[in-house]
Amino acid sequence: MEHLTVTANGADFHLVRAGKGKPLLLLHGWPEFWLTWEPVISRLSDRFTLVAPDLRGFGDSDKPDGPYGPDGHAADMLALMDRLGIDRFGVVGHDVGGAVMQPLARLAQKRFAGLFFFDFVYPGIGPRMAAPDRLNHIWYQSFHQMQMAPQLVGASRESCRLYIGHFLKGWAHRSDAFDEVLEVFIDNFLKDGNLAGGFAHYRASHEGRVAMMKGEAPKLPPIAVPTCVRWAEHDPLFPYSWTDRLSETFSDLDLKMFPDVGHFPHREDPDRAASEIAAFFARVGWS
Repeated sequence: MEHLTVTANGADFHLVRAGKGKPLLLLHGWPEFWLTWEPVISRLSDRFTLVAPDLRGFGDSDKPDGPYGPDGHAADMLALMDRLGIDRFGVVGHDVGGAVMQPLARLAQKRFAGLFFFDFVYPGIGPRMAAPDRLNHIWYQSFHQMQMAPQLVGASRESCRLYIGHFLKGWAHRSDAFDEVLEVFIDNFLKDGNLAGGFAHYRASHEGRVAMMKGEAPKLPPIAVPTCVRWAEHDPLFPYSWTDRLSETFSDLDLKMFPDVGHFPHREDPDRAASEIAAFFARVGWS
């Protein structure tokens, strides 16, 4: 694996590049950074060129001055791939990365060979996100918008470990999925600006999130890029039943349940995750 720093769209981005073959851009979620993809990278590097950046605000990439959401990240990623000289590519994303992929695909649909998603937010979830029995699952999205949040979480290594570990373990069905790298994740989020940088996504996304929960998300034409979604069977944050309206957002959709995993399929079962990714891109002729 090769670590690079690339300047694009007015910021410096850290990324890891590995492998050979058709390019795939890997977009992480929260609370993650490029390293979340390492098990998938190691399993696909014989078939694809994998590009795994830290989104702006995360990892070793530059930090935004204020709120920074999916539209900004999408512009960053197009500019980053331009700087790498990659015109056409596939995209794999999860969580925040999946939220970024939607405006990314709308910016330049012809540049994408295909879109592969693990669990993520899309407009069709609608008011279900704020149903009374779901409120205990989304409290963190409001907390992250509070000015004191980075100071509280980052007050000590123990507080950061308790907070980040709560999500990495609690959202996973296989709760040991991040055990080997947990301390590396804590090191990452204790770097200057990384807690606030990740929280900036929730500040920027707040207005759109509220509109979605009111059932008032803007009606946009469906994305026509070939799309594969493998949604976890046991995701406590985003239940599989919430996939029922995906066809309103993606007109060329391949949807199946990803069995026996929670919110992080790519970490909980990387063998199957890599196999599903490779199979999809082979079906669309990108292999």
